[in-house]
Amino acid sequence: MRNSINRRTLLATIASGYFLGTAGASLADPELPDVAAFRNPGCSCCENWAKLMKDAGFKITMSDDPDLAGRRKSLGVPESLAGCHLAQVGRYLIEGHVPIDDVLRVLDEQPDAMGLAVPGMPVGSPGMEVDGETETYAVLLFKPDGTSKVYSQH
Repeated sequence: MRNSINRRTLLATIASGYFLGTAGASLADPELPDVAAFRNPGCSCCENWAKLMKDAGFKITMSDDPDLAGRRKSLGVPESLAGCHLAQVGRYLIEGHVPIDDVLRVLDEQPDAMGLAVPGMPVGSPGMEVDGETETYAVLLFKPDGTSKVYSQH
């Protein structure tokens, strides 16, 4: 009998980690897509978010983009959803400090959308931790027509 793990077992393990609050962070999923992220030059909180993505098992590159607003516009991200960095994760755009659990969830659920956004830079969002301070914020699911709806609340 071979000791191997199949896709169903792997997904069940990840799901159980998600429901226990670990979001599979201790289990590197070989099927996670590569992440190409872009930030305004010199922004350090973006590196904090990128580290959290790496810790969750993503392979991520972070590049400076002096025209991040232009990149957003060319990709169809509504200006009202702008955060401090933009990432391509599989077929989805991730704008701002989106929690890793929500990134994993959107990859699992595969909704018909362009991506997820956390507008601005809410204190307490991933990468924006400040001495236990937090503010309530919403993660928005946005569509190609520019509409968005609340995907999760934190």
